[in-house]
Amino acid sequence: MPLEFPFDPNLGSFLEILGFAFMQRALITGIATALVCGVISCFVIHVGWSLMGDAISHAILPGVVISYILQLPYAVGAVVAALIAVALIGLVRQSNVISSDTSMGIVFTTLFSFGTVLISKVPSQTSLSHILFGNLLGVTPSDMWQVLVLGSIVLVAVVALRRDLALFTFDPMHAQALGKSPRVLSCILLVALAITVVVSLQAVGIILSVAMLVTPGATARMLTDNFWKMLWLSPAIAALATVLGICASYVLDASSGGMIGVVLGILFALAAIFGSRGVRVHITAVGN
Repeated sequence: MPLEFPFDPNLGSFLEILGFAFMQRALITGIATALVCGVISCFVIHVGWSLMGDAISHAILPGVVISYILQLPYAVGAVVAALIAVALIGLVRQSNVISSDTSMGIVFTTLFSFGTVLISKVPSQTSLSHILFGNLLGVTPSDMWQVLVLGSIVLVAVVALRRDLALFTFDPMHAQALGKSPRVLSCILLVALAITVVVSLQAVGIILSVAMLVTPGATARMLTDNFWKMLWLSPAIAALATVLGICASYVLDASSGGMIGVVLGILFALAAIFGSRGVRVHITAVGN
């Protein structure tokens, strides 16, 4: 059976849907999210915090639910829960008895489980399901402004401290020798990561937020060895995937967050196969 599209898939129809307010909000929110996640992604993949991003994204669920119950903006509870999760992970890691990944697993599964318990007690789960899986096509003006404000704060902070954060990312000991505190820089990057996770909720939801935090940077890494070029490439890749994912989700009447994740995966596969580093790795593997 052929697919039935909500409109004729031609240029005129595409330009027509861009005139809809909901589509404009989706594109603005999605691109803003992509820019923030793309920049943070470069640091995350080099520091090795992919699991940390996944842990924070799951751990903020109870904060989102509590905000929903108290009729507060979801970003308020999400940011508070993200910072609490980061603090708890840090406390558990200080025990030196269990590994870092184990401490993250304990914290995020406990908080995520608590969030699911709260969801079971909330009469309506409509808005909460959007937080779990993302709903860019249904973003409200207030949600859009939350993303823009939080995203701007993260971008300004990271851009202002980009050299110190890059130094910490690649050589913490060298940063300390130059009078920089690795602990402070680590905390700054963790807080930026936590807020970025909150920003990504509206686009791809809790379940898929790790895709926005990891895949753009990994794709850019396949295309260049230069970290500063990655800081430009990664947001561009994330923005492209977001626009294509939004359009595809509208055409196919599918999940916007899911489509963005699929497009990101396809772009990474293309970079791995045809990108400069991808080709180099492939040739090396064949030669061996």
